[in-house]
Amino acid sequence: MKAILVKFEIKKDMSTRLDQLQEFLKESPEDPFLKYAIAAEYLKQQDEQEALARFEQLIKQHPDYVGTYYHLGKLYEKMDKQEVAIITYKNGIEIARKSRNFHALGELQGALSFLVEDEDDEF
Repeated sequence: MKAILVKFEIKKDMSTRLDQLQEFLKESPEDPFLKYAIAAEYLKQQDEQEALARFEQLIKQHPDYVGTYYHLGKLYEKMDKQEVAIITYKNGIEIARKSRNFHALGELQGALSFLVEDEDDEF
């Protein structure tokens, strides 16, 4: 019974956070960080389909928002869509290079390298 109560309270907090982010987005509808945060919140709630839709929409609307590429790539990996993850990482690497975001560049290169090495191991 106690575990159910804790789970309910965690879900309630997440919903509240999501509601707050949605309200902020109404005030700043073109803010890519808010869109990213909402997608990440859906991911925390294990609503992968909604997170996927929002990450994909974010990349279409704000292709230069480099932080999205890593998390979208990881989500594709989790959904067993390795080819799409590879393309996503490569696109993110290109954006990170153009914007000289070396932190994101390193993360994306690492994720791509790890994924490609895993695929090579299967043969």
